[in-house]
Amino acid sequence: MEENKYSFEVLRDASKPQIKHAIEAIFNVSVTRVHTMNVRGKLRRRGREFGYTRDWKKAIVTLAPGERIEIFES
Repeated sequence: MEENKYSFEVLRDASKPQIKHAIEAIFNVSVTRVHTMNVRGKLRRRGREFGYTRDWKKAIVTLAPGERIEIFES
């Protein structure tokens, strides 16, 4: 948050412009940059059984200078 960056879990098929418009509409802020990454599920073990956690997509959103999201500040 010090660098005006926030991270979100988003749908795996969401594009950068879709993420930008959604964040701007929901939080009423201006987004300057969106970085995305696909996070692969980790191998987990429960007794003798093995399995993987689910895959997900992470979006790191950079806001304009002076902008911030109040929900994360409190």
